[in-house]
Amino acid sequence: MKGAGVLETRLIDVGLEKFASEVWGRTALLSRGVSDFSDVFSAGAVDELISRRGLRTPFLRVAKGGSTLPESSFTSPAGVGATISDQLDDTALWRKFSDGATLVLQALHRTWDPVQSFSTQLSTELGHPVQANAYITPPQNRGFDDHYDVHDVFVLQIEGTKRWIIHEPVHVDPLRSQPWTDRRSEVAEAAQSPAYIDTVLEPGDVLYLPRGWLHAAQAQGKVSIHLTLGVHSWTRHALAEQLAQVALEALCEDPPMRGTLPLGVDGPEGEIALVRERLASAVREADITSLFQRTRRGQGRPAPLGPVAQLAAVQGLGSGSLVRLRDALEARFEGSRLSTRVGWLDFPETDLPSVKRLLDGGEYLAHDLGIELVERLLRAGVLVPAEQ
Repeated sequence: MKGAGVLETRLIDVGLEKFASEVWGRTALLSRGVSDFSDVFSAGAVDELISRRGLRTPFLRVAKGGSTLPESSFTSPAGVGATISDQLDDTALWRKFSDGATLVLQALHRTWDPVQSFSTQLSTELGHPVQANAYITPPQNRGFDDHYDVHDVFVLQIEGTKRWIIHEPVHVDPLRSQPWTDRRSEVAEAAQSPAYIDTVLEPGDVLYLPRGWLHAAQAQGKVSIHLTLGVHSWTRHALAEQLAQVALEALCEDPPMRGTLPLGVDGPEGEIALVRERLASAVREADITSLFQRTRRGQGRPAPLGPVAQLAAVQGLGSGSLVRLRDALEARFEGSRLSTRVGWLDFPETDLPSVKRLLDGGEYLAHDLGIELVERLLRAGVLVPAEQ
């Protein structure tokens, strides 16, 4: 986390070092009036996404009384010219919303550009993938009962007010395979105890909750809109899974490990010592750097790329063309190979200095990098025009 990014300037009211050492992954944090988020999301954005963008499920969920409603109750065929049966039905959604249902716009980091930009920047700063959902709740209603998430969240209150009741975890740092539904009775019991935080969020307030922290929320006198940025944290358990994967792949090339167990064997006792020894050795020697980077790149998407504008950049390329590295590529060199979210490219030694210069995020004239190199990188979707 370098510099004063969106985390420090728009999401927290404590210093970055304090957040990193005392809050991150440890405890809830309520920050009052830290930012105006109207540039990121709004009621107008909600109406446009639902009524004009032709969204389909699962880009929206509808919840009422703690339960999620069936998709068929708020979708319909797209009409003439489109063989799509599950587009959002704005009339059905209006009726459910007016009857007290919460609308949940999912994956806004894919469908609304300001949220996409904000989420991408936050993900870059945190070093963990970020997703974004919006919750639109009618007055005096709640969408979901007390529960916990298996990812950290930043709750950004956009419009209206919402009361949040927070309890400490019944299961600390749950993995993605350990949802709250596995501990329904514990969650219900904990929800009856005194709250860790009981507060009303107003526009500009931000609530940070590590995974596992129990929460429930209810809109107050007006429609509440809040944006939830879900941080899918990398864990040591995930690294252990990758170590085991690489080690097991290595053991495929170990002849004794491929050997058949003795005839008539009725248990592993006589073999387990050898297996433990070989497996431990393979784990010690495993290098998961490449696998980690590939997985990390695969968990996000690069910045949007318009094909028409990109073709115009290629066709109009000249020595004075100004270009830059496409945002959110997760670009890194492995020897002479540049690996990114859009694939990999190998370069001759003569091109390496120019390509490495691009990784600093600056803008460069095509003449200074080499016209042929710039054209190759534009066609690969690695470079974009500087004004894009």
